[in-house]
Formats: sequence, C-alpha cells, structure tokens
Amino acid sequence: MSLVILRILLRYIAAALVTRGLIAPDLGDMISNDPDIAMAVQVAAGGIVAAAAEGWYFLAHRFGWAR
Repeated sequence: MSLVILRILLRYIAAALVTRGLIAPDLGDMISNDPDIAMAVQVAAGGIVAAAAEGWYFLAHRFGWAR
C-alpha cells in the first residue's frame, strides 16, 4: 500500500474518531500527519496480509484445496 494512500486513510479514520468524540482534535491531527505512525500502520498491514496468506496456504493444504 502506498504511503500516500495510507496517510489519506489515516486522515479519514482520525476524522471519524474526532467526530465521534473518541479522541481529541490535537491527537487526530497528530495521527493523520505523523509519518512514523503511517509507517507503523503500513508495516502492521503488511504483517496482517502475510499472516492471512500463510493461513490460507495452511487451510488449502489441510482441506485438499491445493491440488
């Protein structure tokens, strides 16, 4: 996922959280503009995708879908 797209996604998520009153506006601004948070979310998303792929591979071999 491109870092630019990830920053846009973080802005929308932060705006939704601020609108619902779950986080302060200053914290929402920090979340949407901090490149370290964007990079951490990108790494986490990559880990989730990798875990899902490995899980699917495991299930495919266990249930015989890989043939």
